[in-house]
Amino acid sequence: MSTDAGSAGSRVPRLRLDELLDELQVRIDEVRGTRDRLNGLLEAVMSVGRELDLPQVLRGIVEAAVVLVDAEYGALGVIGDDKRLAQFLPVGISDELRARIGDLPSGHGILGELIRHPETLRLSELSEHPASYGFPDHHPPMHSFLGVPIRVREEVFGNLYLTEKRGGADFDPEDEAVLTTLAVAAGIAIENARLFEAVRLRERWLAAGSDITSALLSGTPQDEVLGGVLERAKDITGADIGVLYLLGPGGELRGSLALGEGAERHRGIVLPSTAGTLAEAALARDGLITVRDVASDERVTVQPERWEGFGAAVAVTVGTKEKLSGVLMLARRHGRPVFATPEVAALPGFAGQAALALELADRRRDAEQISMLEDHDRIARDLHDLAIQRLFATGMTLQSAQRFVDHPEASERLARAVDDLDATIKIIRSTIFGLRDRGTPATGSKLRSRAVHALDEAAGPLGFAPALRMEGLIDTDVPPAVADEALAVLGEALTNVARHARADHVEVLISAADGILTVAVTDDGTGMPDGGRRSGLRNLTERAQRLGGRMTVASRGPGERGTRLEWQVPLVPAQT
Repeated sequence: MSTDAGSAGSRVPRLRLDELLDELQVRIDEVRGTRDRLNGLLEAVMSVGRELDLPQVLRGIVEAAVVLVDAEYGALGVIGDDKRLAQFLPVGISDELRARIGDLPSGHGILGELIRHPETLRLSELSEHPASYGFPDHHPPMHSFLGVPIRVREEVFGNLYLTEKRGGADFDPEDEAVLTTLAVAAGIAIENARLFEAVRLRERWLAAGSDITSALLSGTPQDEVLGGVLERAKDITGADIGVLYLLGPGGELRGSLALGEGAERHRGIVLPSTAGTLAEAALARDGLITVRDVASDERVTVQPERWEGFGAAVAVTVGTKEKLSGVLMLARRHGRPVFATPEVAALPGFAGQAALALELADRRRDAEQISMLEDHDRIARDLHDLAIQRLFATGMTLQSAQRFVDHPEASERLARAVDDLDATIKIIRSTIFGLRDRGTPATGSKLRSRAVHALDEAAGPLGFAPALRMEGLIDTDVPPAVADEALAVLGEALTNVARHARADHVEVLISAADGILTVAVTDDGTGMPDGGRRSGLRNLTERAQRLGGRMTVASRGPGERGTRLEWQVPLVPAQT
């Protein structure tokens, strides 16, 4: 019996020794695990610190976090200026599944909870938190959750989100400690990457500004310079489209340039004002504005379909408060990140290059206009002082010689030559008036320049440019009301020729002589059909009669095709 007791007593120490050895092995494994985890944390810290490219740094942080805490899914959310998620970088979800889920989160639910309260959050069951309200369709189920804020100095840059610890376990305090340590290292790495990015951006903006300045000084055409401004701004900010609205002196949109995706929908826009456009919002702010989703922005009410498919946008005024020349807009495709402040901080200064291009173009145009007008004045003086005087002297000589000619046919030829010289003098005088009036804006009773504009517009429907002859003091002798009527008559007459005459040549005469304004339109077309509709001609006749004048339409001379319309009214309207 004593032998059995002795053997039992020897087994007890052996069992205790085995237990101690097993516990020691567990502790050794824990130490090894801790050592391995510390090594993993150190490697993660070093890996994120080696990168200077910000997108790579952010991606590296998420991937390291998923490995360190053994999570199924991870994400890093970057907080924007509006306290919503400007970027969301997920790990563990395939591109196909991500596309099926749809839009990336913007900062609601649990994700928004960490934005509102930037403190570590650890949950066993994500759905039980008051801020949770479920997942979108096709989203994988998630239960355990660990969220840690990332701070850059005192600023909360974003948050790390980890879900679904492998094996169905919960995230523990050690996971929290490891992730918090990684977040501190991530903050330092992000700050370094942001500083590097800022320097690189500044260099790119400076280089772009230098190139634009060189183009301006070399006399490059305005459209080419502005195209360069758009291209560089689009490239530096990573935008998908760049648009430049050009503003007139009254705030109207007088045209636009565009580069990038869907640019054809934004080119050549002409509107009476900026109301209902993104340009109006930028002008109201008098500077730079950023928009999260331009396609659904309630301020864009004029042709909003132009922005379909685009999301984040930025707009900046071009020019000074005293002289606004335009609005520069950049946009990214829907689903891409919003424009961060560092990305567009230099944009207002760069837009000044566009303003300078427009200002220089205006100055060049003014200089060219002055030079052209001076040239016109010189030509007009030479024509008046030299050509007309010589022609007039020649005409006087022929008239004086006519009485010495006895042969009737020779006398008749001399008379025709004198008449031709008179007609030539009238044409030259009309040319002189045109040269001196070419730079005058087409407003008020400026019938001469307004008539030229009317013929330019008629050239398209006609298929050729009509010939124009003007005689007399058209701009000074024709009252504004009569000029308006004459232009209406001219426009309708040319429209009738384009619609019905099938003409190859049209001559227009506008003459102010002997108190009568004459507008004559002669074509070589098919002539007036018998029994044709004459409602348009009736309107022209009524216009003439209201002013105490008359209107006639007749075929041209024998053997000639076409029609001559002649509209005549007194320069002093009849009193009624």
